[in-house]
Amino acid sequence: MRELSLPAAILVGMGFGNSIAMITDGRYSGATRGPCIGHVCPEAAEGGPIAFVKDSDMIMIDIPNRILDLQVSDDEIEQRKKHWQPVEKKGINGFLKHYSIHVSSAREGAVLR
Repeated sequence: MRELSLPAAILVGMGFGNSIAMITDGRYSGATRGPCIGHVCPEAAEGGPIAFVKDSDMIMIDIPNRILDLQVSDDEIEQRKKHWQPVEKKGINGFLKHYSIHVSSAREGAVLR
């Protein structure tokens, strides 16, 4: 799972710390600043909702109620799902290949099954 504190820091450094949220299925360290939401599950690689987000889509963030909602119609999401294909894992060998095949989702602890 990628560490995404650096891209979050770049957004803050560019002056977007209060105006742009970063949403990812990756992880952040405790040093992250600004509106950052990580560990979105199921992950994009599993065909989770984050896989269907496109540039300029609106996302509603309700922090007190812990709600994250992609403001796209159900019909549009279904159309996007029809064209989705998982990313092919090329050039991975040895333990990393075994891990990529057998690791669980972050919501299950990202452990080997």
